[in-house]
Amino acid sequence: MPPVFAHGALRLYLLALLEAGPKHGYELIKALSDRFGGTYSPSAGTIYPRLGKLEEEGLVATESQGRRTNYRITAAGLAELNSRREELETVENDIAASVRRLADDLRADIRSNMRGLRADLAATAEAARTAARSADPAGPGRYTAEGQRMLKEAEMLLQAFRDDMRAELRLNTTARPMTPVALETVRTVLDQARVSIRNSL
Repeated sequence: MPPVFAHGALRLYLLALLEAGPKHGYELIKALSDRFGGTYSPSAGTIYPRLGKLEEEGLVATESQGRRTNYRITAAGLAELNSRREELETVENDIAASVRRLADDLRADIRSNMRGLRADLAATAEAARTAARSADPAGPGRYTAEGQRMLKEAEMLLQAFRDDMRAELRLNTTARPMTPVALETVRTVLDQARVSIRNSL
């Protein structure tokens, strides 16, 4: 996969993020992750060395706030940013292209994984049907007491899955808002699961 940022572009974008106000390293990482819709999140090993270099060059300054170190843009950093606004616009356009590329890659991965999952589910469903026929030679299991029991168990499994996923969604979206890519992933996976379950019945 090609690099997300061209040479020197991340350095410039960090200055742009700090223009809005001081931030500590984690806030910068989160701001970048949010800008990419969750498709890319830089590591601390990527961000902190660049912040250190910017500080050496006098473009950012640090302030201690408890256990955290805040970074703020200096007058020299602002002058550098102002002199490179056109380049910053190019960086923004490159980020938008990267988001589209990463989202396309993610969709391709999801489709590939779902094909494997469908095959696994189909094999499992066929094995379950074969076992059910062996256990109930008199006819379809849905008409027997055992069939009714299995239907109720399947309904409880679906309900438990729904409740669990709703709790996960609420828990995760309180800390971090839902992104378009995450929503599309949920929709794709659920659509594929629906098809797989229907095919197994």
